[in-house]
Amino acid sequence: MLEQTLFLWFSIFYLLFSVLSISAANSIIYVECSQLYFTMATSYESHINSLFTSLSESSSISNFNKFQICPPGYSQSDVVYGLYQCRGDVSSTTCRNCVANSLSQLKTSCPMSTGGQIQLEGCFVKYNNTSFFGVEDKMEMSKSCGPSVVYNMQALNRIDDALTYLTAGNGQYFRKGAFENVQGVAQCVQDLTVSECEDCLLEARARLRSECETSAWGNMYLGKCFIRYADQDRCDGSPIIKSPPQTSTSPIITPPPPPPTPPQLTPPAITTARSLL
Repeated sequence: MLEQTLFLWFSIFYLLFSVLSISAANSIIYVECSQLYFTMATSYESHINSLFTSLSESSSISNFNKFQICPPGYSQSDVVYGLYQCRGDVSSTTCRNCVANSLSQLKTSCPMSTGGQIQLEGCFVKYNNTSFFGVEDKMEMSKSCGPSVVYNMQALNRIDDALTYLTAGNGQYFRKGAFENVQGVAQCVQDLTVSECEDCLLEARARLRSECETSAWGNMYLGKCFIRYADQDRCDGSPIIKSPPQTSTSPIITPPPPPPTPPQLTPPAITTARSLL
């Protein structure tokens, strides 16, 4: 049990605080698909394909971008919105591969959904048929807590100090640092304002401390931000384990889409991808 616990801790610590490799960045945290569906071989499907192409191409030069696919002559119901964001400490190559993997996973998991979102270790991708740009989202998407460990007050204070550091108003969308032996990382989606980012991180921190109160590590993902921490001292070879590692929230599993309707033959649409940066 001790060896398994130490291995788990090392894995969590590596994913949180080292420079993510491509394989580590592609680890899925959650996937969510809209329960609304589009018809195959229609303009909306063509616009989603155009959006995914724009997201993929942009990720090779920037760690964040958002697009609105709105060709002239089409109705509002045909418009699709999407964005991606990579973790602030990944390389451009890792970012590009992470976004490409996210888009591939969305095509598999949400093949006919009008919207979907996916969070990987290294990046976040979301699309929908209604605009969500600049809209706060504090819904809890995923939470995980490490093994419960007997802490002293100094250890608890170090965790609080590290999380306070991550939520301090420094005007940055990506934050990473350490307070003594407690490491932490946090990030907001960059379509939020700085003040909205602070609000989101404070909410994530409050939920994390409430639900992972005595855990050696904890992760909290809300709709537009996340915050994570790990206590390095818990890997000193003699942690007192009160319960096995547990995960409170699993990746979201959506029901399969309805059977596709027969293809409708329509002339190919000429779409225009417009970056909103």
